[in-house]
Amino acid sequence: MLSLRDKQINALKQMLNLNQPEQKHDEAIPAWKILIYDRLGQDIISPLISVKELREQGITLHMQLHSDRDSIPEVPAIYFCAPTNENLGRIGQDLQNGLYDMYYLNFISPISRQKMEDLASAALLGGVVSNIHKVYDQYLNFITLEDDLFILRHQNSDIISYHAINRGDVKDSEIESVMEIIVDCLFSVFVTMGTVPIIRCPRGNAAEMVAKMIDKKIRENVWDARNNLFEGETSGHYSFQRPLLIVLDRNVDMATPLHHTWTYQALAHDVLEMALNRLVVEENIGKSPAGGTRSKTRAYELDSRDRFWCQHKGSPFPRVAEAIQEELEQYRTYEEDVKKLKSSMGIDNESEVALSMVSTNTAKLTSAVNSLPQLLEMKRLIDMHTSIATGILNCIKSRRLDTYFELEEKIMSKQTLDRSVFDTISEPDCGTPEDKLRLAIIYYICTNNMSDADYNKLEAALETAGCDLSPLLYIKRLRSYTRIAEIQSSYEGGGTKTVSMFSKLMNQGSSFVMEGVKNLVVKKHNLPVTKIVDELIESRISSQTEEYCYLDPKQLKYSEQMPKNRPTFQEVIVFIVGGGNYIEYQNLADYVKQKSGAGVNKRIVYGSTSFINAKQLLKQLSLLGQEGHS
Repeated sequence: MLSLRDKQINALKQMLNLNQPEQKHDEAIPAWKILIYDRLGQDIISPLISVKELREQGITLHMQLHSDRDSIPEVPAIYFCAPTNENLGRIGQDLQNGLYDMYYLNFISPISRQKMEDLASAALLGGVVSNIHKVYDQYLNFITLEDDLFILRHQNSDIISYHAINRGDVKDSEIESVMEIIVDCLFSVFVTMGTVPIIRCPRGNAAEMVAKMIDKKIRENVWDARNNLFEGETSGHYSFQRPLLIVLDRNVDMATPLHHTWTYQALAHDVLEMALNRLVVEENIGKSPAGGTRSKTRAYELDSRDRFWCQHKGSPFPRVAEAIQEELEQYRTYEEDVKKLKSSMGIDNESEVALSMVSTNTAKLTSAVNSLPQLLEMKRLIDMHTSIATGILNCIKSRRLDTYFELEEKIMSKQTLDRSVFDTISEPDCGTPEDKLRLAIIYYICTNNMSDADYNKLEAALETAGCDLSPLLYIKRLRSYTRIAEIQSSYEGGGTKTVSMFSKLMNQGSSFVMEGVKNLVVKKHNLPVTKIVDELIESRISSQTEEYCYLDPKQLKYSEQMPKNRPTFQEVIVFIVGGGNYIEYQNLADYVKQKSGAGVNKRIVYGSTSFINAKQLLKQLSLLGQEGHS
């Protein structure tokens, strides 16, 4: 089964091939073309198609739409951009200046009739109507980061952020336009997948608005005989295997996105700069003349071709440290073998002996030469992951993140605490003010009926530690009118147990020693989002999901009634309105592994409006908290 990522790549490659199906045979020489995209188009393409692959598709040049560009005659120009007034104005300028001889205009989401007419007028003015070869609506308005992971926006994501949806002074018309952007993007996801989902969502929040609007948009399309984008779907009114779309609001679980985490990918997103599968790490490069340390930043691409990343991105960090060490040992063994081979090839005067050695070693040498590219790639990946892991480790040590992780796990799973939250917040060298605030909010959310005295004590401790209280004030306000505490009480962390330091596993000569960090063994447990998915995938009903809407865009008549024979689902798309995170994504991936097997093959795709780490979420909560206070 093709993944969402594969389907989006295929659609993009077809576009780059001037919207002709891709030629499979290798002898076909691609026609040379240039690609012009806006920021959104760049964000969609960059995690999926490398510069090398663009060249293989015949793209000799790729440029920003709003940059200064020279005229290039006789080469087809492929445009890939959103149909905004600003972009269409610039395309109109290009047409009038006669920059290219052939224009292939691909719009990320559908262009309206009015805008199409404006574009035609610009082409007429420039006298280049015949140069526009094709205009396409591509329905690719989303960004796929992994096989089963997508977001709607990276740049300008603040227009559909948690803050944008939950602002106190937000007008109905503003909310409407935010929802339209989200629904437009989600619709593109289902057109690309080529399936019509059944939709479930809780009532009374942004998730319900999104669910009902996407239901309406798909329904109108499915029942439009002239313009149906789901052609293969209409035969067989209730096709047996349809995906389930579960739309949830970020408020369903506010503790998880603030939780200090312990797995590789989620930690990288939390403590380093990571966006669109690109990670920026600050590396120390020695002492500066003034006596301080000199550092430089390096960017790394993390993709599905990186075997180590695919294998360990969901592993607990100490396990990653061991795995890097194992890879290094293996690399050194290969290197030794090559060195031995070199010395054994040294030909001396005993020519007979030398000749017999040459004949036995030729095969070995050929094999060594052939494996050299793999060896170099292995070395590159070891160096890269050592650098990333060292960057993460420095943050763990300097901020004592293992202590925070362990304490939060215990709070969230209602275990007895071996150290008080107030002691941790008051300790001067334990974490940043931001770390203390995250811990305090989790403690507040997960404590039922906190007394006013305890709450005031928490605020006083945070104030002394130099924290911004606005995010906590917003959560307090949120808690007063939603079921946030009730939802959070369903968090059943499996708890952690601390195992003795594992630095002895590391030989001291390696560049990676994990001293002073606890090795926390965490039992697998389902987070609130995963629990909701587990109930809905099997169509079970609990107090939490019994009120959920049931929408089927294939039914001619709108109804929220669940059918009597409750379906179970193999494929699920979980969509979070207001920002997702790698902790939830990993938890769902673990759940699928545990569910699949014995002939059952379930797939869960996780998507959200954007991906935010705790720091970015706190910034939004701070703005919301200040609003209520001003």
